[in-house]
Order: sequence, then structure tokens, then C-alpha cells
Amino acid sequence: MRSNLIFLVVSILIISCKNENVSLKEEVKVSIKPDQYITVLGIAQDGGFPHINNTKEFFAVKNGYANKELVVSLGLVDQKENKKFLFEATPDMPEQLAILDRNHLQNEVIVDGIFLTHAHMGHYTGLMHFGREAMGAKNISVYAMPKMKSFLETNGPWSQLVRLKNIDIKPIQADVEISITKTLRVIPFLVPHRDEYTETVGYKIVGNTKTALFIPDINKWSLWQKNIVEEVKQVDYAFIDATFFKDGEIPRPMSEVPHPFVEETIALFKNESKQVKSKIIFIHFNHSNPAIQQNNKERLILEKEGYRFANFGDVLPL
Repeated sequence: MRSNLIFLVVSILIISCKNENVSLKEEVKVSIKPDQYITVLGIAQDGGFPHINNTKEFFAVKNGYANKELVVSLGLVDQKENKKFLFEATPDMPEQLAILDRNHLQNEVIVDGIFLTHAHMGHYTGLMHFGREAMGAKNISVYAMPKMKSFLETNGPWSQLVRLKNIDIKPIQADVEISITKTLRVIPFLVPHRDEYTETVGYKIVGNTKTALFIPDINKWSLWQKNIVEEVKQVDYAFIDATFFKDGEIPRPMSEVPHPFVEETIALFKNESKQVKSKIIFIHFNHSNPAIQQNNKERLILEKEGYRFANFGDVLPL
């Protein structure tokens, strides 16, 4: 009788799990968290995974052959100061904010501030959820560079967010440090990219004991005024652009969407120590990049060399 009861309970749980129609992303939890840390809330390029016009990817996710991946975003948490911040306002922002709230830090606000890098669809369009059609938020702090600030203020529908005070734009400047808590600092810096509407920045995040780079989008490394190898050496973590693994990956001229291929990046670091390579955390994977899948052979080879790949839910102490 008892064995039958146990079997019944287990069966119900299995059926319940199979019928669950929500993303399991929000159920990822970390039992022990440092006082300050970065958490990865998304790893995919702007279009996410599965990607539009790729029916096979949608069915692969639906049937459990592949994982859904949210668009690239980092959460920044200071537990002592009871504050949480978001880097990028992605199309997946509502889910990412829910994860940040449920699994990391609950305070009186949905988020204490959002840092934007540029005006491409995966990096700012989530702001629309703060508008009157959705949350109707009040004075959400949005940190933006001068052109980004002007773009939001003068172009609908974003200008309505400003006019209705759904968001409160905090002006920032390249290479000027911003203190967001007593011991957390953020420094924006310009990077070359397809700046059709705004400038593009990366960020240096400075915590109590560790520092991180966040460069999800950049053109070729050779076009940047700085040396990426030296910049990586100066930090503990470097979240860098891994949109494409190699040339010829997509069926259109890749010069239209220039990014440093993963192959190009590892060539720059080939003579560096495993310790230096381990500071690199590839992120912002296009759906075509095979390394978005954790069991990809090329990715596994690079991991043995020391390189790291961002995974949803990663926690890195600061």
C-alpha cells in the first residue's frame, strides 16, 4: 500500500513537471551568495535563442533537445547595501527582473538602476515594459551616455517614458566613475560599434576585491584604441563579445554585422597563460554560434585551455 502511494505521488510530480509551461530559468537558485556579486541573466545575442525564422530551434527547445537562452544581461547585487542593478534592458527584461528579485535580492523596488550600452534591439528595448501599457513604473533610474540619453528623450515611444517619468535618465560620461553603493563603482568606456543611433560603451565594474569588464558588443578588436589583452590582464573577469565563432557562420555578408570572431579572440590570447585565458568569459552568442551549446566540441576544447563561457545563473563574487 505504501509503495503504491509513493508511486502515485512521484507520478503526479512527474506529470506536473511535464505540464509546467513556464521557463525553468526563474527556478535557478544559488544557496550561498557573496556580499557583492555579478550574476549572469542572459547569454544570447539580441535575437535570443531560439531565433526568429528558425523553426527547428523553437521545436528543439519545446521538445527538450536544446535550452532556451535569454538575451545578454548581467545582474549586479550588493547585499549589504540592499541594492540590485541590471546591465542591459533586453526584450527578456521582465523575466530577468523577476529572477533577480526572486533568486537574488528582494527590496522595495524592482531594480535600483539599469545601465545601457547602446541602442540595438537586444540592449534597450526592454524599457518599453516600464511604460503605461505595462508596469507604469515611476522614476526607474536608467544610466545612459549623452547620445543614448538624447535618443531616448527625442524618439517615441521612449520619449513617452521620459515625459511620464516612468524612467529617470542618469547622464553618464565615458571614463567617468559612478559610485552606485559605498563600495560598488561602474566606469563606462567607449568602444567602436555600428553606432547608427547612439554611441556604444562597455563597462568596468569595480567591487570590494574584484573587477570585471563587460563588452557584449564591439567591432573588431583592432579598431579599439585599447589593447584587449592588456585590458583583460587588469581585471578578474572579462565578459566579452562572442557573437560569432568564425567567418561564414551566417548566410549573409558578415561585414554587415562586424564582431570579433571567437577564433580571432583566442588567436590574440594564444601565447598567454591559462590564468589569463581563464579571465575571459565569452558572452552574447548568436543563435548560429555552436558554442552557445554547453556540449559543443569546440567549446569543450577551449574550456580545457582555460577559456570560460557564460552560463545562465553563474555567480561571480566581487
